[in-house]
Amino acid sequence: MSNRQTLNPVPLGASWRAAARKALLTEAEGLQQLIAALDGPLGDGLARAVETIRTSRGRVVLAGMGKSGHIARKIAATLASTGTPASFVHPAEASHGDLGMITGDDVVIMISNSGESPELRDILTYSRRFAVPLIAITAAPDSTLGKEADIVLPLPRAREACPNGLAPTTSTLLQLALGDALAVALLEDKGFSAHDFRKFHPGGKLGAQLKHVRDLMRQRDELPLGLADMAMADVLIVMTRRSYGCFGVVDERGRLIGIITDGDLRRNMSADLLDRQAGAVMTRAPKTIAADALASEALEQLNSLKITSLFVIDAEQRPVGLIHIHDLLRAGLI
Repeated sequence: MSNRQTLNPVPLGASWRAAARKALLTEAEGLQQLIAALDGPLGDGLARAVETIRTSRGRVVLAGMGKSGHIARKIAATLASTGTPASFVHPAEASHGDLGMITGDDVVIMISNSGESPELRDILTYSRRFAVPLIAITAAPDSTLGKEADIVLPLPRAREACPNGLAPTTSTLLQLALGDALAVALLEDKGFSAHDFRKFHPGGKLGAQLKHVRDLMRQRDELPLGLADMAMADVLIVMTRRSYGCFGVVDERGRLIGIITDGDLRRNMSADLLDRQAGAVMTRAPKTIAADALASEALEQLNSLKITSLFVIDAEQRPVGLIHIHDLLRAGLI
């Protein structure tokens, strides 16, 4: 018999729900203050920060202590994944050699709600000594950090969601939100596209969604195709052999003009079905997709149209491939 006691979960009562709701409302109020602040010095500072980072030749180096340090790590990761090279330098490690990771071509972003975190002193001093552009994210623009920085992004002094007003909650949320806003502004400024995004996200479901249809489609020599005068008896043989649940009908120039699916077979079920021609059974103007479309777009089409496959066509409307729901499943999109 185990000595470990089994703890019964305490039900989430009305008071707990109220506390959770109050915390979220307080943080939402802080975000509204942040949005409003963009019409003042924060917006001016953000524009200068984007320009400074955009024209720099190095990386963006994030630094912060405690909870601000965790936020700094996340912002660095977001910047890096959206096309702006960035890294995090821990202030304590910086004082023991990691200052060498910061070059004169970099831009430093230091995050401190109070602007007086003593652990940031060495990075701050280093940036001033070697003229490394310094951007401060702080709720205290008159602090040591705010006064020394080249650019200040002043956060509104919003109420913390913590009932004691002590635990960093709303303040860290605003730091994170401002970091996201900066990353998105830089992303838009450089025209960073979903195709670029895929370079930095090759793995997982997100990476699968950012693959192109051409990466997953069945190739031309595997396609179930035939002319409009092909007998349905032969169409069924091809459909059965390929096992895609469809058959593409092309004209003499190889352009896709129709499709025959399992549904078309059921709708045209009759004694003379096998004697009829493909053109009499097909559905005209079938839905198609381009090879350079994203796999996520193919998935959206298949879901919205409630179908299982799409022919992939070129600029001349000729089928060059076929994408099946099972291809997306194997790739990890579903």
